Amino acid sequence: MPENPVRCSWVNDDPLYIRYHDEEWGVPVHDDRTWFELLTLEGAQAGLSWYTVLKKRERYREVMDGFDPEVIAAYDTAKIGELMGDAGIIRNRLKLESTVHNAKAFLRVQAEFGSFDTYIWSFVEGRTIEGNRHLPEEVPVRTEVSDRLSKDLKKRGFKFVGSTICYALMQASGMVDDHLVGCQRNCGGTPV
Repeated sequence: MPENPVRCSWVNDDPLYIRYHDEEWGVPVHDDRTWFELLTLEGAQAGLSWYTVLKKRERYREVMDGFDPEVIAAYDTAKIGELMGDAGIIRNRLKLESTVHNAKAFLRVQAEFGSFDTYIWSFVEGRTIEGNRHLPEEVPVRTEVSDRLSKDLKKRGFKFVGSTICYALMQASGMVDDHLVGCQRNCGGTPV
C-alpha cells in the first residue's frame, strides 16, 4: 500500500471504513454465506448510510447466526422480538422480518441454481463490469442490470431489493468496479 494512498471520496478517516474500502468493497464475492450477509446488510441500509450499517456488522454476525440462511429461515416471532431488543443492530421489524423471508427465498435460489453465486453472477455474464468513472457524480445509483436483478429477485419473493439496493450490492460484491479512476483500488475490470 502506498504511503498516502488515493481512495474513493466516500471513504472517511475511520480505520473500519478504510479497511472496508481497501480490502472488501468491489472484491468479487463467490461464497453464498457472504452473499446472504451482503443482501441482508444492503437491505438494512435502506434509508441509512452504509457507514452506519458497517459499524453494526459484527453485532449482526453475532446475533444472526453468522448469516446462515438455513438457520435464519427458521427464525420465529420470538427470535424477531429478541432481535428488536438488541441496540447493536438496526431495530426495524420490517427489515428483520424480510431477512427471514429472504433466507427462505435464498434457499430456493440455491436449490434451483446450485448456488446463489451462480444465479447472481449470470446477470453480468460472470465478469466484473468496469465503471471507469472519474468523478463521484458519474457513479450511478442504479443501472439497467440492477433493474433486471431487482425485478427478478422480487419475482422470486425477495424483499428490500429495489434497484438502488441491488446496485449497491453489485458494487460491494465486485459485480461492478466503481472504484474511481485514480483510486489505488481501481483494477480495470478483471474476470471473476
